[in-house]
Amino acid sequence: MVGPFTYREDSALTRLFEREWEAGAARWFSLPGGATLFESGERSNQIFLVHAGKLGAFRKEEGLDRQFVGVIRPGEPAGEMALVGGTAHTARVVALRDSEVLALDADDFFEAADDDPHVMLEIARLVLNRARYASTRISTGDPCVFGFVAADKTGKIRPLIGKIARSMAEMGHSVTIVGSEAATAPTEWFSNVEADHEFVLYVAEAGENAWGGVVGRQVDRLFRVGRGDRAPPVINGKASETLEAYKLVDLMLIQPASLAQPKGSEAWLEATGAARLFHVREGSEPCAARMARLLTGRSVGLVLSGGGARAYAHIGALRALKQAGVPIDFVGGASMGAIIAASLAMGWEEPELERRIRQAFVDTSPLDDIALPLIALTHGRKVNHRLQEHYGEVEIPDLWLPFYCISSNLTQGTYELHQRGVLRHALRASIALPGVMPPSTMAGEVLVDGAVMKNFPADIMRSIHRGPVVGVDVTRGRSITTEDIAMPSLLKWILSGEWRKGPPIVALLMRAATLSTNREVLAARDATDVLVLPDVDHIDIRDWKAFEVGADAGYLATRQVLAGLERPVVDLRRAKT
Repeated sequence: MVGPFTYREDSALTRLFEREWEAGAARWFSLPGGATLFESGERSNQIFLVHAGKLGAFRKEEGLDRQFVGVIRPGEPAGEMALVGGTAHTARVVALRDSEVLALDADDFFEAADDDPHVMLEIARLVLNRARYASTRISTGDPCVFGFVAADKTGKIRPLIGKIARSMAEMGHSVTIVGSEAATAPTEWFSNVEADHEFVLYVAEAGENAWGGVVGRQVDRLFRVGRGDRAPPVINGKASETLEAYKLVDLMLIQPASLAQPKGSEAWLEATGAARLFHVREGSEPCAARMARLLTGRSVGLVLSGGGARAYAHIGALRALKQAGVPIDFVGGASMGAIIAASLAMGWEEPELERRIRQAFVDTSPLDDIALPLIALTHGRKVNHRLQEHYGEVEIPDLWLPFYCISSNLTQGTYELHQRGVLRHALRASIALPGVMPPSTMAGEVLVDGAVMKNFPADIMRSIHRGPVVGVDVTRGRSITTEDIAMPSLLKWILSGEWRKGPPIVALLMRAATLSTNREVLAARDATDVLVLPDVDHIDIRDWKAFEVGADAGYLATRQVLAGLERPVVDLRRAKT
């Protein structure tokens, strides 16, 4: 039996459903957690209203797993856009937890709506708002109920969650923490708590197995919490099958405050099956603030494109972002952009990052070990040595910031997303320009520079987190001219030292490998909230000495873009209140 029609916000639509339920037209049914309400592509002949519980919308995008679109809460409709538009559903809608749903046939809905003009006005506003949010990439229907379940021997995690909650409150949010003291509370109590607060954080300490099971079934997204300096224990199932199936389970590892570099994170990912991993230094206020940004949709992802020596502009962009107080919580890139993004994820401060980039690329050319061009124009040994020197055997999950990079899989004819494994191996694949460096091989696959398939992978960042995306793209500058392909005087070429850049064919190959179609570039740039396009026309793609010139271009361009924003970067995907 359906209970009282009381929701966080009263509306003409909820009143319509109440009337139609009392008249016997609307049907009520239970939707168990994990069950599908409707599939993308299905034609619509009903409109639904969530009465209790929560639904999640998921959309399949090319080259990516099914992506989480948003949450549908009690009192909110589902399927209204397809019904009004007379189109098929564009997303799969699934019950995130046991839910109660009301359904009303299209004919009954439109007949009832004729008697109340406010209903269609409300639906029109909802459709327009959701379309506007999609086109402007502003978050709506984000998760707001999170669970934190401690693994065995983790120690008390409530103080850490308290730090995170305080950071969220300082951002202006209403947030509360609920622990095992609520284990015997009735279902209505949980609904009231979630209705009274913008965010609810459920916490289950190690050993609170029964309560942990409740938490795993009650939340929009779950975090398993462990100690990064210990081997993972056997993880008991404390997440609903829905969260597991739709990759809504993350991992948070608490690291010692003095630790230089995490280790062993890969084993934790294997044990938990987590979709994402976050490292938190013990007692660190900045780490708590970073997690608060993540939960509130304010985390910032930075994407850096490939572009040879022109990627030095990324160094200047980082400098400008830091000066402006823009936090960076996720990083990703392709080719040389991946190198700089990885350096940031390693936790290197600006002076160390610049020093290492200078050592690896500026002091001597990385591409002057010329080879007999059977597979490539260089041996690639200098690049291998420098990757080993600066990144060692660090694995991607052991980076302080979530990181990914892209290479191009010639075996499969698609791009390869690197989020696991040894970092230098992924970077070696991402910068293996075809014809310039020998390809990289992994698990029988032939991998080359990520720029070949996806030189500015901002869409990947958009799929990883729900906060703003900042992109720095150096792919579209003017490059090859007739002067560049003029046959050089061999003697002059050697005496001038120009040979260290490689013969003109190197520039041709590099530019050909990093040249994307307008459609690909526009699609990638559309995934960003802040787009920086440094003026790098005057920088030769092979000019590894152009560090200061490139960095200055990136710095100036980033400063100009940030100065033109109406509000802080962290707030760009939050709907204005």
